[in-house]
Amino acid sequence: MASLFGSAASSASASTTVGDLKQDVALSDPPTDSISDLAFSPAPNTPDFLAISSWDNKVRIYEIAQNGQSQGRHAYEHSQPVLGVDFSKDGTKVASAGADKNVKVCDLASQQDIVIGTHDMPVRSVRFFDSGSGTMVVSGSWDKTFYKTLQSPLKWQTRVVSCFPDSTGFAIGSIEGRCAIQYVEEKDASSNFSFKCHRDPVVNNVVNVHAVNDISFHPVHGTFSTAGSDGTFHFWDKDAKHRLKGYPNVGGSITATTFNKTGSIFAYAISYDWSKGFQHNTQNYPIKVMLHPVNNDECKPRPSAKKR
Repeated sequence: MASLFGSAASSASASTTVGDLKQDVALSDPPTDSISDLAFSPAPNTPDFLAISSWDNKVRIYEIAQNGQSQGRHAYEHSQPVLGVDFSKDGTKVASAGADKNVKVCDLASQQDIVIGTHDMPVRSVRFFDSGSGTMVVSGSWDKTFYKTLQSPLKWQTRVVSCFPDSTGFAIGSIEGRCAIQYVEEKDASSNFSFKCHRDPVVNNVVNVHAVNDISFHPVHGTFSTAGSDGTFHFWDKDAKHRLKGYPNVGGSITATTFNKTGSIFAYAISYDWSKGFQHNTQNYPIKVMLHPVNNDECKPRPSAKKR
């Protein structure tokens, strides 16, 4: 990590629970409206490419250099806001989910995009999935075509669901400033738990709670991040049930996050998340994507953590 963005975070800052944002670099030419999703290319032995979907109806693909500088490589459009984006495993294609009810795939070599499927309602999320018979594109929409319904362990509205890298479980974030860790198999149910996060300190017996907008898992360590409408993000060790790092307010709600394929870069999007209604969506609200160089100690599990 020494070459990334000039230098890695200092060892002094890594030894505390308060993270440092001084090395973070802003992405060049960001979207012009709220950012809905981020996805890095997982392809090995290639540069870092970052795809961004946003409410200005566009998908943008950037190349990120080792010094943190970025350059736009391609962009394409839906007819309405784009709500989700993902890279294929080989990094040659990008899939996107639109409020126009369409699922699109863009071939980056030819820079041609096509509609591969249409829902009855807006499409919220899309993912590439490698099965035994080949690669599939899986989309989730608001047209209520459920495969299976699970009861959330959290009381209030769900904002995000993110699967563990090993597929043994998933994390859930809600509007009540709470995150839950759930395992798929019944035999592991005793390991399920929830915890409070993204809450302000108590003042006169009042606690302001903030929505957990996104959860991202580190591709190497299996630790994870939470990011919220309070404008902060945190790194956690689920096995040790411990917060590794917490970071200062970034100046606006964090709407999307992701790690690159090696876990050396943590990207987070700052834009309005509509958590306080249309009145707070002002022209001065920041819209940007920041690139945080990850020091190994920031996301490394605690040595005492029991591995599953």
